[in-house]
Amino acid sequence: MGMGKTNAKSSARQRLLDTAEQLFYAEGVRAVGIDRIIAEADVAKTTLYSHFPSKDDLILAVLEKREADVDNMFDKSIQKSVKNGGTRLEGFFLALKKWFQESKFRGCSFINAAVELADPQHPASQFSSAHKQRFHARIEEIIAEDYSPSLAKVVAPAISLLVEGAIVTAQLEGSPITADTARVATYQMIETVKSEQS
Repeated sequence: MGMGKTNAKSSARQRLLDTAEQLFYAEGVRAVGIDRIIAEADVAKTTLYSHFPSKDDLILAVLEKREADVDNMFDKSIQKSVKNGGTRLEGFFLALKKWFQESKFRGCSFINAAVELADPQHPASQFSSAHKQRFHARIEEIIAEDYSPSLAKVVAPAISLLVEGAIVTAQLEGSPITADTARVATYQMIETVKSEQS
């Protein structure tokens, strides 16, 4: 009997997280109130507060979940690319474009949250900033594995900027073409630096 109660508790938490993530992403962390999340997740207010003592805790938990989902999305695409004889970088850009093509694409959750919260000290803003550092380190790691660590060190900061610019522009223009633009510019930059290093 104890098992069922635990499962019900964890499924309520998951429902709250999933609901909050969808609403925050579609409409913004500031615009969506706790009552709306409770209603759409179909849980009691006390249930929400037993899992997330404040809305800020919920925002942070949603971003933590989002990071895991984003990592998984890129991992799967990179693994598929390598398995099919392609490169990690090709897999990365395939995932980026596929993400931009999603009907509910509304840019980057981490950029959106940091901009909306407008408080660099907010735990969710700090998490978003740390996420971006991890994301950029991941880009460097992908390039290092496909090419070399020395090349990655030189090009990764600029490629990270290209990728971030592609995300924001895809959101503003409602077009996935920015993923291709960033990919082409990335390979041009890599070829230029490779020839300089050789």
